[in-house]
Amino acid sequence: MPPPPVPPQARPRVVGRCPAAPLYGPELDGDSLPAFYAGLRRVHGPVAPVLIAPGVSAWLVIGHRELLRLTREEQDFSHDPRRWTLLREGRVPADSPLMPIVGWRPALLHTDGQQHRRMRTAVSDAIAAIDGHELRRTVRAAAEGLIASFADRREADLVPHYARGLSLQVLTRLLGLDDRTGQLLAQAIMGMVVTNADSHNASARMDAILQDLIKEKRRRPGTDITSALLNHAGGLTDDEVLHNLVVTLVTGHQTTVNWITSTLRVLICDPAFRSSVSVGHLSVDDALDLVLWRHPPTQNFPARYATRDLEFGGQQIRAGDMLVLGLAGANQDPSVLPESGQPVVGNRSHLAFGAGPHMCPAQDPARLITRTAVDTIRHRLPDLELAVPESELAWVKSPWSRGLAALPVRFTRPQLPRPPRHRMRTQEAVPDEESASGPPQ
Repeated sequence: MPPPPVPPQARPRVVGRCPAAPLYGPELDGDSLPAFYAGLRRVHGPVAPVLIAPGVSAWLVIGHRELLRLTREEQDFSHDPRRWTLLREGRVPADSPLMPIVGWRPALLHTDGQQHRRMRTAVSDAIAAIDGHELRRTVRAAAEGLIASFADRREADLVPHYARGLSLQVLTRLLGLDDRTGQLLAQAIMGMVVTNADSHNASARMDAILQDLIKEKRRRPGTDITSALLNHAGGLTDDEVLHNLVVTLVTGHQTTVNWITSTLRVLICDPAFRSSVSVGHLSVDDALDLVLWRHPPTQNFPARYATRDLEFGGQQIRAGDMLVLGLAGANQDPSVLPESGQPVVGNRSHLAFGAGPHMCPAQDPARLITRTAVDTIRHRLPDLELAVPESELAWVKSPWSRGLAALPVRFTRPQLPRPPRHRMRTQEAVPDEESASGPPQ
């Protein structure tokens, strides 16, 4: 049943003389965002009025303490977008490019209380059943194959040629899809995330692919996530399985791509950090955490909806207002960073994965996938360097996703595994997991 109606409001277009800042547009590339969030904090404090599309207003929560409250207090902040005043008033049309991302689905992302716990338990159990050793082998095999496919050219764009292809191969195997269908699915996901006129078509293509997958797994279940959800004791319907798969894919695929490429960018472009990792003073995990602080793969995450009028972060919030989780902005909150403004090594109090009952349930496999992907390419291509000036790197233009659109690199000394000469020497020719994840040779 939909939630009870809330009073119609038109919020928040203007606060005092300060118009709401747009979260979209070509000027908001990856490197300009820290200054953008700092400016919002100076003018508005920890909760700022923004536009997530022309004429569509929301509050962006960029205070660390405030974001923790937003994610933990479901009695004040619901996940159900059917509470959203602008949607109820008809001010967000059904065909808006925003709707595939913020529209209601019968999935854990849009439910509260017992319904959320039932679905989250099913998703968490399905993810927990993933064999970590097998996942690492799958990631390494995909990484080795992708590197070999472009090694002879001595150049590549690591977004489409490596990170995106790797995430695609791994996720499709986890869900039980074949490679070709997985590629079509990845294209549909990208079409949704960029939030443009084709977003609705992309969403429909994704749903059709997943519906076929669910039918197949009902007939012939396997050891994949889809089969685990279909057979979970929580009794998820096919429709609930479909939409929880959508949430898993949309929140998992592009964020993994962004995390891999942002970490590689740091290791390529920051010589001191790269040297510290190479000699063992810092680990690849330290690089991963640095990225989660400075360049979280998801910059802003939709959304919570106020269940009542209240004062929050110095702003007057009305029932039905949308509040967007400003993950990147909250990570920059001076109240949680050292005086230098830089996160300390080993500090994982960032909010890149969210917080509270809805915190991302796939953190561990996501880290394993990203770490293995970064380790493998460092080992195989030890002299990676950017093929363009860092200032010319292109970024994905999205209110939600903070990632590189391209990461062109070159290299001269690929160190690919030697093919085995005969069966007795197979293990000599193919590095084991420990040697493949060690420092570059």
